[in-house]
Amino acid sequence: MAGEGPAFAAAEMAEELLDGSLLLLRRWSASGGGGELLGTWDAVRAGVVAPALAAASGACLAMSAMLLAEAVFMAAASLARRRPERRYRAEPLGACDGEDEESGLLGYPMVLVQIPMYNEREVYKLSIGAACGLSWPSDRVIVQVLDDSTDPTVKDLVELECKLWAKKGKNVKYEVRNNRKGYKAGALKEGMLHAYVQQCDFLAVFDADFQPEADFLIRTIPYLARNPQIALVQARWEFGTC
Repeated sequence: MAGEGPAFAAAEMAEELLDGSLLLLRRWSASGGGGELLGTWDAVRAGVVAPALAAASGACLAMSAMLLAEAVFMAAASLARRRPERRYRAEPLGACDGEDEESGLLGYPMVLVQIPMYNEREVYKLSIGAACGLSWPSDRVIVQVLDDSTDPTVKDLVELECKLWAKKGKNVKYEVRNNRKGYKAGALKEGMLHAYVQQCDFLAVFDADFQPEADFLIRTIPYLARNPQIALVQARWEFGTC
């Protein structure tokens, strides 16, 4: 027929081979060989396949029980856990901390904000701007930009951005070094060696692509200032649109 191509011919050939195979199997079964084969298969199925399937089923049931137990435990822990503001003192810093009513600044501790960078052409403006936009008195925070960039153009852009914010009254320190020992961790460590760091009470670290909300310090510093037993506050962060 028209339209019957190689695919149709192959399908027809496969059907003929299958019919022939079934015919041979029927003849072999009729001659007694099939019964022997079925007996062997029953023995293998009873001795090997069935126990293996039973073991797999048991393992699946055990894992399901473990997952259920974990879900129940996590739900119970979530309900029983007290929120951080209920476990620790976190009242906003203010008059109760000896703040001067006229200046309104003495209740705020000095904070050092570190931003390590390495050829961050796409995000340097956003991260520096976010750090300089934190709701905290300008003379009680130091924004330290640690630039390990190897691209001279990026280096110049980052330095220029720091100067622009400094002209707006922000205390921005642009720091570079002549090596990349320890990479960003090494830059953070060396940044702590500058003399002006000694006047800071607390430290906040943001990676180059972090954009903290303006109230980040207002919400986190009270936990450190009011609870001496706390050494670290880790805040939630989310991915932006790439």
